[in-house]
Amino acid sequence: MLPMDCHTHTGISPDGSGTVAGHVEQAKKLGLPVLAFTEHVEMNRYFPQAHYNILPRNEWEIFDHAAVLEQSLEAVTAAKEQAAAAGLTLLCGMEMGQPNADFGLSAAVGADARLDFIIASLHELLDRPDFFCLDYSQENIPALMEQYFDQLYDICRWGKFDVLGHLTYPLRYIEGEAGIPVPLEPYLEQIRCCFRALAENGKGIELNTSGYRQKYGKPFPTLEYLKLYREQGGEVLTFGSDAHCAEDLAKGIAEGVELAKAAGFTRACYFVQRKPVYITL
Repeated sequence: MLPMDCHTHTGISPDGSGTVAGHVEQAKKLGLPVLAFTEHVEMNRYFPQAHYNILPRNEWEIFDHAAVLEQSLEAVTAAKEQAAAAGLTLLCGMEMGQPNADFGLSAAVGADARLDFIIASLHELLDRPDFFCLDYSQENIPALMEQYFDQLYDICRWGKFDVLGHLTYPLRYIEGEAGIPVPLEPYLEQIRCCFRALAENGKGIELNTSGYRQKYGKPFPTLEYLKLYREQGGEVLTFGSDAHCAEDLAKGIAEGVELAKAAGFTRACYFVQRKPVYITL
């Protein structure tokens, strides 16, 4: 039996994901004991568009993520009891994108008592589009990566979340889609500082397995960075498939478990009411 899937999306946001019911049924088929829904909530577009007085830069930039979060929490909360009767622990989570856009707002949103679990992610640099949308033939990639890890460090030091999501997210698009190699050695000290801040704050990292099924072909992060996190004192690890459709639920989790073991982890966890529940690997 797979241990858990702590990063999946309900599809309430307009990205064609699916439904809570669809994911729950798939989780039952797979024999998953724990499933967390972590809907994208981009903190730099948390309020309606009129609040910011700006236009979306592309078709993927939606506003009013406050409504997205509320709908997700309501839907998942309503499904918890029925899922529990079928042996599935259902968790209310969120993927808090760009909390550094407004740390005060992010802390207030994260204090919602219905939340079991918060992943902090950096999908885009402040004042730039999502890494998904950039034309890397026109970008200074080393500068982008340096800024990414700088802003990630600010988030790690802030620490009002449970785990850091998909470290090396930009590589999904720079290496995986654009086919441009990105050596990470120049950013090793920045990554080490991020991990040290997480460990000092008692926060974890996510082993995100979505890369296994994408062009990138590797998890986020890879083995050497799982080891580096442990070397910096990190102990909190969750697994997530980042499934935007029910068919992708738990994909790569079994491989992720073996990778975690290879990095020296003997346990992983999921979160209930923002408290870690550990399981042996």
